[in-house]
Amino acid sequence: MEVESESDWVALREDDGRAYLLHKILGEVKVKGLGRFDVTELLEGYKIGDRITVGHKSLTIVKAALPEARRNMARRAQVIGVKDSGFLISWLGIGVGSKVLEGGHGSAGLAMNLASVMGSAGTLISVEARPEHAIVGKQNMDRLKHILPEFPKWHLIDGEFQDVNESIKGICDSFDAIIIDVAQPWEIVPEIGKLLRYGGRIACYCPTTIQLEKAWNSIENNHMNVEWAGEMIERKWVKASKGGVRPGNTPIGHTAFLVIAAKVASDEEE
Repeated sequence: MEVESESDWVALREDDGRAYLLHKILGEVKVKGLGRFDVTELLEGYKIGDRITVGHKSLTIVKAALPEARRNMARRAQVIGVKDSGFLISWLGIGVGSKVLEGGHGSAGLAMNLASVMGSAGTLISVEARPEHAIVGKQNMDRLKHILPEFPKWHLIDGEFQDVNESIKGICDSFDAIIIDVAQPWEIVPEIGKLLRYGGRIACYCPTTIQLEKAWNSIENNHMNVEWAGEMIERKWVKASKGGVRPGNTPIGHTAFLVIAAKVASDEEE
């Protein structure tokens, strides 16, 4: 197998997009859906782009990247998926070198997408109140760190947002973007908003309209201007059996309501 080091990851991809991550290390491992084998022995003589048969599956060997890591992530909490992650990254202006605060972290669905665009110059702080979720999220992020060519300075803080302000400030006291995915975002907007730089943006991920309204009001009451609020709808299309394409039979993909706002200066005193 043509690899650069013993820490390299590769993926075996089914034709429908399903993929299995393999860490090229010595010794036998169990890969869910494929079986138990020694990865080094299995891949001996193969290279990226080759097709390989494992059990009854015919797979293509590909370089491991974010899509493969995402498809293989461990899950405990509901994750913020590609649809909403990509929208948030674009609207909040997150990129190389950005300083981002997120909470809660959950299984790291959003954090994985953030890390993929922030580069090694970026700083990402994730806050998670539930230890059982933090363990799963850390597992996913630790693996992604070895897969991405660059990975931000990432810090995971256990605890409620209200209780970890000093820990956050000890790492970074000003952020370009803040994303809040907790049950009552309006309660933490006043304090968290102080950490946002002027011109920076905050987003709240709200499953219900009541949460959206309360978060919206809290944002406006704390010198931030709402720039966008609503939901992202996803509808997949499929090939029809008799030719042509049409919308699939799966439900339209509502996940949550989003509200995005920018921090602005207070009105000048007359």
